[in-house]
Amino acid sequence: MKTIFSTKNTEELIPKIEKFIAEELYPLETSKTLSGNFSDVEPQLHELRKKVKEMGMWGLALPKEAHGYGLTLCEFGQISEALAKSPFGHFVFNSQAPDIGNMELMHKYANESLQEKYLEPLIKGEIRSCFSMTEPEFAGSNPTRMGTTAVKDGDNYVINGHKWFTSSADGATFAIVMAVTDPDASRHQRASQILVPLDSPGYEFVRNIPIMGHAGDSWASHAEVRYHDVVVPQSNLIGAEGAGFLLAQERLGPGRIHHCMRFIGIAERAFDLMVRYAISRELREGTTLAHMQSIQNFIADSRAEINAARLMVLDTADKIDKHGSAAVRNEISTIKFFTANMMLRVIDRSIQTHGALGMTNDIILSYWYAHERAARIYDGADEVHKAALARSIFKNYGFDVTKK
Repeated sequence: MKTIFSTKNTEELIPKIEKFIAEELYPLETSKTLSGNFSDVEPQLHELRKKVKEMGMWGLALPKEAHGYGLTLCEFGQISEALAKSPFGHFVFNSQAPDIGNMELMHKYANESLQEKYLEPLIKGEIRSCFSMTEPEFAGSNPTRMGTTAVKDGDNYVINGHKWFTSSADGATFAIVMAVTDPDASRHQRASQILVPLDSPGYEFVRNIPIMGHAGDSWASHAEVRYHDVVVPQSNLIGAEGAGFLLAQERLGPGRIHHCMRFIGIAERAFDLMVRYAISRELREGTTLAHMQSIQNFIADSRAEINAARLMVLDTADKIDKHGSAAVRNEISTIKFFTANMMLRVIDRSIQTHGALGMTNDIILSYWYAHERAARIYDGADEVHKAALARSIFKNYGFDVTKK
């Protein structure tokens, strides 16, 4: 559907992507794969990745100088919505987190040697990566506090620490690790981001953490890992020393657009399933679920909420394209908690409409219900974003809640 944010690129790409996903990816959503076992279909997914390359739709999120399509953030947000309609969409198009964030970060801040050795094969889809920041001993909502350290020893860093929710570490070639390099610096300048090859001595893969009962595998997993005296050269530093927090914040602005538009794509698929089932499910002869006012309310509320969320997110993406992330911090916080909650409400309504079927792995709703509950927690919990937004609003009225 053409909107005020549509461009020639989106009008050309989105119908092709939606057709590809419906024809190639929906059939792979079996009861087994929706139980979290993606390894059975991984060979097929890699073949489909080759097909995407042949279709000229590889690297949609990257700038042209990084062999990408050169889309704006607002354009790619719309692409991300289309890709999200299947759990396999972003992976098959090499636009999955955390690889997409690592590619963007390394393209801007990694030195030439790191780009050649790690970024180029990552862009080509030959290897995978992970991002290692969150720690079980410290609140993930405050990335200025962490225990992982990177201590200089000659030309090297020696890294020690304990991380979890290092997503997609299972099978990854390298991690970008957030570690304290100067504990005496101000809290926003203590940490740095350092590339660590995962075949380094001292790296320990502890486990894939079960999420709502599913541990996942390969690229769809969240790992607990440890770094025991892992030695890497100081040239593996990403950006400047002490810039880890700033790089993380820069990464999160566009990343939240990607996530929020992914939430909207999931909501649209759940909405479509809800409407189709309501029409087809007979309660008695001549009466379907669609005749029930409660179901009509589900559908009306969902349609309004999805549309509102999409406009909010694309407006924010357009402002980031024009003014940068820092200028729209309030909007970024707003879309994060608003869109995550909207998605979960739509999934819940769709499950309710499907009745017992909605709870099974015969359709995709239960998979999303389990795996997307985390949307209200990662990339900043709802409460953190709401508090930040409220503080900013109070400040505009001349009241500083940080002072008593």
